[in-house]
Amino acid sequence: MAPYSDLPTPALVLSLEVLERNLATMATARPGAALRPHVKAHKCTGIARHQVRAGHRSFTCATPLEVVGMARAGVGDDLLLANESVDPRRLAAMAAAERETGVMVTVAVDSNTTVDMAAAAGLRHVLIDVNVGLPRCGCAPDDARSLAERAVAAGLIVRGVMGYEGHLMTVPEADKPGKVEACMSLLVDAFDSLVDVAGEECRIISAGGTGTYHVFGGDDPVMSRINEVQAGSYALMDSSYGAQPLPFEQALYVVGTVISTTAGERSSWAVIDVGLKSLGMDHGNPHIDGASVWFCSDEHTTFSMNDGSLPTIGDRVSVRPAHIDPTIAMHTDIHVVPRWGENVTEVWPVDLRHW
Repeated sequence: MAPYSDLPTPALVLSLEVLERNLATMATARPGAALRPHVKAHKCTGIARHQVRAGHRSFTCATPLEVVGMARAGVGDDLLLANESVDPRRLAAMAAAERETGVMVTVAVDSNTTVDMAAAAGLRHVLIDVNVGLPRCGCAPDDARSLAERAVAAGLIVRGVMGYEGHLMTVPEADKPGKVEACMSLLVDAFDSLVDVAGEECRIISAGGTGTYHVFGGDDPVMSRINEVQAGSYALMDSSYGAQPLPFEQALYVVGTVISTTAGERSSWAVIDVGLKSLGMDHGNPHIDGASVWFCSDEHTTFSMNDGSLPTIGDRVSVRPAHIDPTIAMHTDIHVVPRWGENVTEVWPVDLRHW
């Protein structure tokens, strides 16, 4: 076991106790196949294995490397690339991984080109990706049927539809159900338009994320139709999701070391060796409990303690990133502690990084 104080910083540190609580909370709300955990949030087969133990066998991936890496590691048995790819080498690599491991690989398609390239690469299963309001990937809802027809004609199995209402993950809670339902009605209508073309294996209506997982289900004729949710950040959390009324805890911090302090007449500040090269910054500054973050530069974060005190040079400081997904991608390893304050017992590689 490695003492916490010996970690080279900046370092990702994960509480296994908190991770397991988060996984159990989600598994209770969305057990088994009702959740398709998104590995883009953690990019780590070590964490994915714990999600399998929580009862989930199907996973969402953002990159072909995540698909191939999960398949080769034997984690899960149903992998979805919830993203379009037009790289024939990467498409072929996913098809080869499916043949060699027996894991089912499904890819999202939203155009004639992506349908044709999936078929040419030897892939067998697709989801029709439908634009439900986020201006990113996805076909127009009215085009879903024709894409399904093209896929079936190309010998592909259409397993259903997916749509991501990512623009609604952080809207106020009072507004969320109605806004999400408006998006999901587009997705459900698209599914209903193509199910007779796709046949009996067309069953999936996939959507959602950590910010909306709780609004699906019940007796609502639209929301009850969403049968799997692609949540990812719930496992580790960040300050962006942490600002919402969600039942998940921060399980991972970027730990830094105080390398400089300044006691000024009007203000005092400290600097740690955690900066832009170790933090995802697209959702704003990171958070430090009991402190105000002033700014981040390449290798540094400058902050002041709210009580006016100064930490000691050499002290460890836990930084809560604002966006967990790009933060994880900047690191090679996750240092696991059984619970906060204890020594590191395992190191899990971030083995699903890159593309």
